[in-house]
Amino acid sequence: QVQLVESGGGLVQTGGSLRLSCAASGRTFSSYSMGWFRQAAGKEREFVAAISWGGDNTRYADSVKGRFAISRDNAKNTVYLQMNSLKPEDTAVYYCAASRSLVVVTVLGAYAYWGQGTQVTVSS
Repeated sequence: QVQLVESGGGLVQTGGSLRLSCAASGRTFSSYSMGWFRQAAGKEREFVAAISWGGDNTRYADSVKGRFAISRDNAKNTVYLQMNSLKPEDTAVYYCAASRSLVVVTVLGAYAYWGQGTQVTVSS
């Protein structure tokens, strides 16, 4: 089992940047594929980005390609989401999640462990 704690959210102006972090407990962090999802008010949770256990494969939602970058540091049990050129439509609660899948997955149901989320608000 793994426990996840997100940090780094906040209020930023359009065009600004934020870096989210997700710290994981446990010694098996490197065996999990990791993902970031987000949920805006009144909407369903949606996929944002994912990274394989080794960090060599990544996937992004079309809406964030070229603006967001996911990375991980297995020595620190941490996964990151660098968010640049933020837009008001990026406003949401961002969740970190862990999956036992051997491949990068974008489906919410493939992730067994979730953090509590961190709020990101982009002002226009």
